[in-house]
Amino acid sequence: MKSDPLEKIDISRFLDLAAKIPVVDVRSPSEFNRGHITGAINIPLFDDKQREKVGIKYKKEGRSKAILAGIELTGHAMHLKLQQALDTAKDGKLLVHCWRGGMRSETMAWLFSLGDIETKILEKGYKAYRNYILAAFTEKRKIIILGGMTGSSKTRILNHLGKLGEQVIDLEKLANHKGSAFGALGQLPQPSSEHFANLLYHEWSKLNKEIPVWLEDESRNIGNVFMPDNFYNNLQDSPTIVLYVEIEKRLPHLMEEYSKYPSDLLKDSIMKISKRLGGDNTKEALNAVDKGDFAKAVEITLRYYDKAYLYGISQKNPEKLITVKADTNDVETNAEKVLDAAKKIKW
Repeated sequence: MKSDPLEKIDISRFLDLAAKIPVVDVRSPSEFNRGHITGAINIPLFDDKQREKVGIKYKKEGRSKAILAGIELTGHAMHLKLQQALDTAKDGKLLVHCWRGGMRSETMAWLFSLGDIETKILEKGYKAYRNYILAAFTEKRKIIILGGMTGSSKTRILNHLGKLGEQVIDLEKLANHKGSAFGALGQLPQPSSEHFANLLYHEWSKLNKEIPVWLEDESRNIGNVFMPDNFYNNLQDSPTIVLYVEIEKRLPHLMEEYSKYPSDLLKDSIMKISKRLGGDNTKEALNAVDKGDFAKAVEITLRYYDKAYLYGISQKNPEKLITVKADTNDVETNAEKVLDAAKKIKW
């Protein structure tokens, strides 16, 4: 018995099936690029210009005229879309969604069924997915925040904890940014805040809820990416282990990381925080870069970030802060220190 090509399923079942069946997003390329379900393949019914034309037709002349316009615009390319679906399907199955689970996904599901692909449609579409994942971030989980001033090797420590078997999510890796004014250097373009949330949920959903997850202490925004509000609020309410490493111990790591970049990029990064550094400090830091004295430039900016971070820590609940002092910036040594400190947390 042939399956219903227009069968719709709720978001919970859709995501369960997505673990083994490919997901096809039939929205336009710009919609897909703004944010999509992690791992989804884009086989758009309309490209961006076609979508605009059909939308205008719908508003001015109604549904029937819009459908006719859509068929006229895409009919010649339907065989290509079906071929792409056949190439994407696994065991003859696909999951499909558009924005609201309406005409676009229904049209493509019907098309795919002509190729004997068993297709299920996400009820209420990508909008249902977004509502679902944002609601998931309201759930209270065991979270440990690793804090510390810039250059304390927090990301490297978290990566080491991951190798030791701890649950870790690298927020900066997901955001393609290291957090400071220099954080975009050497990174890929940042995702939209919308897609960052999608990527985050993909990692979040794989965690064991019974054991803690480690995250780095971040501002609400990482570069141009903003965290989901509920997720960020949960982070602020979580226990924080603050690693204190003297500035002299942090400088070599930062020198190694940033001195390899061209002077112009370093100066552009300094200028991003020039108002906060102040005129004299900005001028001194820029001159230091011109002279190749990267240690001096880094130290000037580091003192600004230290001051800003200490203020941020002062705003946290002191009962949820655990201080760890380190006389080295060695990753393995400090990872053991923060693991020992985590044993003091009472859940």
